[in-house]
Amino acid sequence: MSNRVPIIYVRGYAMTEGERNETAADPFCGFNVGSTVYRAVTNKEAKAAKFVFESPLVRLVTEFQYQHVYQNGADIVDPGWEPPADAEGKPSVGIPNASIVIYRYYDDGSKYFGDGKPREISEYAKGLSELILAVRELVCKREGIEKKNFKCYLVAHSMGGLVARAFLQNKELGDEEARKSVSKFFTFATPHNGIEMLDVNVPRWLTKNEIDTFNRTEMASFLDMASIKNQYDRVDLVPNDALPIDRIFCMVGTNRSDYEAGQGLARAFVGHGSDGLVKIANASVCGYDNGQITTPAATAYAFRSHSGAFGIVNSEEAYQNLVRFLFGDVRVDIWLDVDNVSLPAELENRAKVEALYQVELRAAPRGKRWFLTRRTAIEDSPACRTHEELIRGGPDRRKIYLSSVFLSKRASVDRENQTLAYAMMLAVKVPDYEIDRVFWPNGHFEGADLYRDTAFLEVTPPKAPATGWEVKYWWASAPDKPLTKTMQFTSASATDELAMKFANNNRPGISGQLRLVVSPWA
Repeated sequence: MSNRVPIIYVRGYAMTEGERNETAADPFCGFNVGSTVYRAVTNKEAKAAKFVFESPLVRLVTEFQYQHVYQNGADIVDPGWEPPADAEGKPSVGIPNASIVIYRYYDDGSKYFGDGKPREISEYAKGLSELILAVRELVCKREGIEKKNFKCYLVAHSMGGLVARAFLQNKELGDEEARKSVSKFFTFATPHNGIEMLDVNVPRWLTKNEIDTFNRTEMASFLDMASIKNQYDRVDLVPNDALPIDRIFCMVGTNRSDYEAGQGLARAFVGHGSDGLVKIANASVCGYDNGQITTPAATAYAFRSHSGAFGIVNSEEAYQNLVRFLFGDVRVDIWLDVDNVSLPAELENRAKVEALYQVELRAAPRGKRWFLTRRTAIEDSPACRTHEELIRGGPDRRKIYLSSVFLSKRASVDRENQTLAYAMMLAVKVPDYEIDRVFWPNGHFEGADLYRDTAFLEVTPPKAPATGWEVKYWWASAPDKPLTKTMQFTSASATDELAMKFANNNRPGISGQLRLVVSPWA
């Protein structure tokens, strides 16, 4: 696989000295932790379902032939580290492209290897830059490639994503050559727009144990985006000159109930619409270019908590998104374009009517027991728009980004059939209508759908370089009316769109299209 390049894993936040000691004592800083349980339903009192996930590390080793870089008890940054001998027992040089490197930035903050005190995030960012250059040196020696052609992937959990962003965005915190080496950036449950407690951003004065790291003013400083924060009052934006937004993926957790840190106090203070620590709304990023917000990064959602047995890093869903983003063949960005929404007939001529529309999406590849993305109202993760936004808002408010999925030829369940296929279960819930901020109960049925259907997409890769991608797509409600299209991608940046019209012409009702933006991926 030509796209196997070094994966550098940046772990998440370790608040106390004890947690930093535990992290320093773990060779893989949690990337080697698996799980045997998952929540098939949202009810925490129900028994968990069994599903064995070995760990991201084990799966990358067994499925993609990656290898770690520890040798004879030493890390590549330790004095005296030497590469392993080759298959014939002869001395070798460097490390292979398919290497997993753990950024051990908490070692100095542990009592085992340091003074037990945490450092500023700017120091961690500089250390990441140095590690990338060290990895580049070793890979180029082994693979015989020029330094300018070296690439790597950054994979980060929680605060690790902020360490990586500080390195990428703040030119004072690293080497430009190291930044140019980053090809893709994947985050699990990173608080890209800070952390909220009781719906208030953590204060800047709360400096103990680096908690102020998650204050937006502090983040704007180490991310070098004070002017952007002043413009938009948010820090979940990545400038295009740091890393193009299409090279970033955000994996978002939606299960707050199983986050047990602080004996459950964290999830109590953070509240609903979170993974127990990070608000869903704060866990993804958008691009920023020429003074304007551009497009969302590829984002997927899983009913997983911030960490623990039901955590997001040690989950099949997040792992599948990770490897498809790193090694997949086709990218599909899923949008819902709303043309029109209508009120119940009884409300048509009433003044001060408002409603909140919740859009659900679940996407699953053929033959698998899990979802690539899962956004549902009961899990606090739907996409939302108000009636006012859809009726009187600008065109951008009627174009709703739902998620992105990456398809992989390697993951095809039918070895005789190279078609890549998945289903998208779409639903728009009937909103709670309000008149002058008072709930309107007439005609209300809790949990009812304004629209629900399942869309299917099949993509057949070209059989020869000169031929196109054959695409077939249809709604489950109209299986005998599939649409087909041949997509000719003349460049790696080419895209094509598939429009799947839908309508509920009743009152209340909704009409529009599910729009799939398809592009080759590498």
